[in-house]
Amino acid sequence: MKILGIDYGDARTGLSVSDATGLLAGSPSVIAEWNHDKLLDKLTAFIRDNRIEEIVLGFPRNMDGSEGPRAEKCRALAAELEARTGLKPVLWDERRTTVEAHAILHSAGKKEKKHRQNVDAVAATLILQGYLDFRRTRG
Repeated sequence: MKILGIDYGDARTGLSVSDATGLLAGSPSVIAEWNHDKLLDKLTAFIRDNRIEEIVLGFPRNMDGSEGPRAEKCRALAAELEARTGLKPVLWDERRTTVEAHAILHSAGKKEKKHRQNVDAVAATLILQGYLDFRRTRG
């Protein structure tokens, strides 16, 4: 089962696809798109072309667990993706994934200026791997 992890952003949206067994997150990529309708078109095509069977959408919560305006944008994207693909996205807590992604890139020797190009893809991979680990341990 191929599962897509998404780190939704206004300018860049990170993607990561699981292996066929649904155990490992990989294939990180980024869609650079400001226009919401074009982003939806690109996501829908990606889901179709890659035969995605499940979607995990990073869901931003504040550190106290409350939801802000960004969370509402993610709920709206989830509803739009479901309407277009028939797949109901799982909203997955993404707290601290961007911070962790920056730390991973830094420890890999990437220059700070280059983080912006890759951080969303790394964050999507962290979101997806967290979900896959949860599924595996839950039985």
